[in-house]
Amino acid sequence: MTENNPHEHVHFSPATDDVIELAETGSWPVAKHRFETDSVLAIQTALAAERPLLISGDPGVGKSQLARAVAQVMNVPFLYYVISARTEHTDLLYSYDAVSRLAQAQVLSHAAPADSWHEALKEDRFLSPGVLWWAFDWTGARKQAKRACRNEACNKKKDACCEGCGEPDYPKKAWRPGGGCVVLVDEIDKADTDMPNGLLESFGNNGFQVPYAQKPVRRKSDHSAPLLIITTNQERELPAAFVRRCLVLHMTIPGDKPEERKQFLIRRGKDHCDQWIVSDAVYQRAVDNLFKDRQAAKEAHALVKPGSAEYLDLLYALSRLCPKDEKAQLRKLDELRNFVFCKNAGDVDW
Repeated sequence: MTENNPHEHVHFSPATDDVIELAETGSWPVAKHRFETDSVLAIQTALAAERPLLISGDPGVGKSQLARAVAQVMNVPFLYYVISARTEHTDLLYSYDAVSRLAQAQVLSHAAPADSWHEALKEDRFLSPGVLWWAFDWTGARKQAKRACRNEACNKKKDACCEGCGEPDYPKKAWRPGGGCVVLVDEIDKADTDMPNGLLESFGNNGFQVPYAQKPVRRKSDHSAPLLIITTNQERELPAAFVRRCLVLHMTIPGDKPEERKQFLIRRGKDHCDQWIVSDAVYQRAVDNLFKDRQAAKEAHALVKPGSAEYLDLLYALSRLCPKDEKAQLRKLDELRNFVFCKNAGDVDW
């Protein structure tokens, strides 16, 4: 992707028949991913419309991994922020370290004359870019990160940050600042209701104001728009105004009939575990048990219903406990089932 064509990345069309291996990045381990047709269409639409894509679905269905896979296929940086109950929308824009500034002032008061404090204690020297700052203006974020860095050698580098600057990983080949990126905002339903609306305002304006900064952060017209992917587990209702300004993808197990859904899960299991589980009978029994336990949870109106995440957990456990041993895996499967699929406490007989 080049900086000269901000719309080049709209033509996103990965093969849906291939399994791609996702490289390790940040805290994310190596993984495998297969694109589904609906996901590809949703990403293409979000890129073309330059709107956030809100993805809902059960845990383990692949919401977060989709963002990571898109970034790898597009060969652009993958930025992410995991939301907590205390997250404010400004946390994704910037952070200001008042504590470090106070500590620096205390150090300087004992080690330097007062007339030298002014530059060292300027507020913008304690201002760090957030993921959306990097997404909108990578070059400007890099300059700000270097200004806030305490490493003297870092400021001598013109176009690179040191490890202490917090610059996100980016493809070292065929990508330049301004070439677009993918931003994952994970589990937004954990945040207070004010947070999504504040985030959408910043994204809709292609920029935002930053306290203590000399000028607003803004995406240049010849730079590619970042792709913002937001996930929700639907634990809390999101503001209607926010949902209306997003494209929405409901990720589910595809298929109109149970057997079609089972075949999808078996295929996904083979994508991840086929080097250890060599028998179709293991995949089939595991998915049959999953559907039985999921139906039982539905009938009992249980809070937690097992799904694709639990199915993969069971296969991973079998592959490590009994690698390439069909008989042992079939025996162990029934033993592990209660721990993996049954998540709700039953009646206790005192």
